[in-house]
Amino acid sequence: MKLKGIIPAIGTPMKSDCTIDTKSLKKYVRWLVDQGVHGLAVNADTGEGPHLWPEERKLVIETIKSEIGNKVPIVAGLSAMFTDQAVSEAKAAKEAGADVLLMFPIPAFRGRPQSADMICGYHRRVYEEGGLPMIMFQLQDALGGVEFELDTLERLAKTPGVIAIKEAGFEANKYVRTFRYLREVAPEISLLSGNDNFLAESMVLGADGMLIGFGTLCVKEQVELYNASVCKDWEAVIALGAKVQPLSDFIFSAPVRDYRARTKEALYQMGLFEAAMVRPPLLPLSETEKARVTVALRAAGQL
Repeated sequence: MKLKGIIPAIGTPMKSDCTIDTKSLKKYVRWLVDQGVHGLAVNADTGEGPHLWPEERKLVIETIKSEIGNKVPIVAGLSAMFTDQAVSEAKAAKEAGADVLLMFPIPAFRGRPQSADMICGYHRRVYEEGGLPMIMFQLQDALGGVEFELDTLERLAKTPGVIAIKEAGFEANKYVRTFRYLREVAPEISLLSGNDNFLAESMVLGADGMLIGFGTLCVKEQVELYNASVCKDWEAVIALGAKVQPLSDFIFSAPVRDYRARTKEALYQMGLFEAAMVRPPLLPLSETEKARVTVALRAAGQL
């Protein structure tokens, strides 16, 4: 499997009692697929995956699979605290219909010097026992992630089952350095940008696609941006980037923890969600913030 294109990390619609709104979820994923996306990332941070019960994560995958079938790959976020838990989550995701796992870095990976043996061993066991291909995930330390050393990245890229990397360091120089290195040592894996803060530039700088939370908004424009990059129409890429980047910058503005609530409010105002409910401890937006979402959506041509 070669992953490419726009793969939105989707939100999880919830009812007023914070249970999963499967009706809205079906409508939402149909809309996304109709926009031309190349995959759907579910139960990731945008979808509040770490805040869902295991049976709810399975329900989300099953609901989406029943609605879209095999039209695009389903990428399931996998967040665990230890290896056996990760294996159990991987098996459940596969049984529910997921095609690929997005491997969130875990607290045990943190610290220097890194233990490549531990990190690669974790991924290897999840693949061998869970049975699904994996996307390794480099996430900025400040956001609770892990930024891998180059030798660790190389070993991870060559670990059986790893087919892609999501690079979300949110820093262009590190992004370029990482992708340049992996192009040399592991040219067969897909390079996916997770950097919502430089969308067009991600494609100009060599990504095979983007796996991002902002991918669930301005979807048509981002698919057009990707298609323009495939055709090397860089003028169109930059123009489309200029159109969508302001909304992305607003959604991920400080405090960044509110980006999920802003995203849900945007999807509610666009008529895709029945409510903008987030699960505690996340907080809903104030009326002032909701009004700012409206302004940002109108400026981006989404309302």
